[in-house]
Amino acid sequence: MILLSSIIDEFEDRFLTQYKNMILPGHRKALQAMKRCRKEHGPHMLAKCTNHQCDRQIYIPHSCGHRNCPHCQNHENWQWIENQLEKQLPAPYYLITFTLPEQLRDLAWKNQKNIYSLMFSCVQDVLKTFTENDKKLLGSAGFTTILHTHARNLEYHPHIHVVMPGASINTKTGFWRVKSSQYLFSHKALAKVFRAKLLEAIVDRNLRIPASTPQQWVVDCKEVGSGDKAFIYLGKYLYKGVIQEKDILCCENGMVTFRYIHAESKDYRTRTVTGEYFLYLLMLHVLPKGFRKTRCYGFLHPCSKNLIKLLQMVLRITPFRIFKQKKERAKITCPKCGSIMKIVLTRITRPPVALAACLT
Repeated sequence: MILLSSIIDEFEDRFLTQYKNMILPGHRKALQAMKRCRKEHGPHMLAKCTNHQCDRQIYIPHSCGHRNCPHCQNHENWQWIENQLEKQLPAPYYLITFTLPEQLRDLAWKNQKNIYSLMFSCVQDVLKTFTENDKKLLGSAGFTTILHTHARNLEYHPHIHVVMPGASINTKTGFWRVKSSQYLFSHKALAKVFRAKLLEAIVDRNLRIPASTPQQWVVDCKEVGSGDKAFIYLGKYLYKGVIQEKDILCCENGMVTFRYIHAESKDYRTRTVTGEYFLYLLMLHVLPKGFRKTRCYGFLHPCSKNLIKLLQMVLRITPFRIFKQKKERAKITCPKCGSIMKIVLTRITRPPVALAACLT
């Protein structure tokens, strides 16, 4: 398996030179973090055996914790999935995807925080309005949104996925309504209103809309059963970057080859690019510092935990769980006695080899 850190080591200088006019501070930090992740020359953790008869201490290379690193935050992935599954309610779920047209992608790249925030805001307004006005719902909506900026071939392709139960609640009367059908809302109507709201919001921010912006936008809406498979699928891409190292097939002669699953045919395809362009593709999807790529609204908002528990109790539903018990972080075991080891210090510089040997 080809490590991403080795590709960064080899092509970082070329990337920084060729794309110096497009590099943001966050890109440099992401490269440095992923290059040092779990490496001997990076920061370390000191772990001590909990068996007092052993008391062995070892130094372990520290993970970088960056949300674009393919090695890190696997636990956070599953934690997010479990949190969403625990909020499941008895209603058919739908996966709705709002896509930004190609003509606006350059504007989005140059104004990431603004455009991404506006996309979230407009999606929220559209779905709340449609739910309130739907004859079978007539209430408040609840849904989970996830921002993706990549296509399967790693090109820049901003879009928002929404996992939404076909149900609503009247906050005044407490009346719970469910829309049981394969059809939630008209995708053409969703696209039309989303386009109008987003373009209006962009103009209000004094940003220039390209003259080539199309009249027809794309919004996809399909039923996904109880929603668990949608949450698991989207949750796996929430952290850990946009590519797994197992999908990097080759790195030689200055070129990198990786594979991806084609959206329509569902078969594997390969793409070969220069090493510096490969790093550029990865950096396209490093979000601005502190920007949250997933948000919950309405009765699925984190502040509505009591309401969700009440609904589950009244409707007599046990939330779907992928595990009987919550998935815990992987334990570190002592190489000498096999007992659990406890982290006593983090992010420290490993001492010289001679002293480290004494500790181990």
